[in-house]
Amino acid sequence: MREFPTEEAGMYTKKVVLRYPPDVVDQPIVYRLVKDYDLVFNILKARVFPRREGLLVLELRGTKENFDRGIRYLKEQGLRVEALSKSVKRKEDKCVHCGACIAFCPTEALHFENGFSSKVVFDAERCNGCEICVSACPPRAMEVDLL
Repeated sequence: MREFPTEEAGMYTKKVVLRYPPDVVDQPIVYRLVKDYDLVFNILKARVFPRREGLLVLELRGTKENFDRGIRYLKEQGLRVEALSKSVKRKEDKCVHCGACIAFCPTEALHFENGFSSKVVFDAERCNGCEICVSACPPRAMEVDLL
C-alpha cells in the first residue's frame, strides 16, 4: 500500500473537515479540487447521503497557493471548512490526568500544566488533528467529534 506523503519540497499538507449543505452533496467538489487546484487528497472519513448534510474529512496536499485557492472555492460553494484539529476534544469528566497522551503528542498540544504539575492541559490551537491521543488515552477522554 502506498503511503500518503506528508512533506515534499514546496508542498503543504493539512487535514480538513468539510460539511456539505444538502443542496451541494451531489456536486463534484473533490473532483474540482484535483482538476482545477491540483490538490492530492486522502479521504479519512465520509458521510454523504442524498438531500442531507454531508461530512467529509480529507487530508489535502499541494502548494500553499493551490491549497488556499481550493479552500476559497469550497467556501464559495457553501461548504463549511475547518481544520481537523478543531474537532479533537477532551472529555474533562473522563480525564484522570495520567499523562499517557503526552508521550505521543507530536505538537505538545497535550502537556503537563507548567511543565511539572500533575494536571494535563489540552491546547486545541496547537493540535494538528493526528488523533494519536485518541488511541493513547486509557480512559478514552480524547475523542474526535465530527457531528
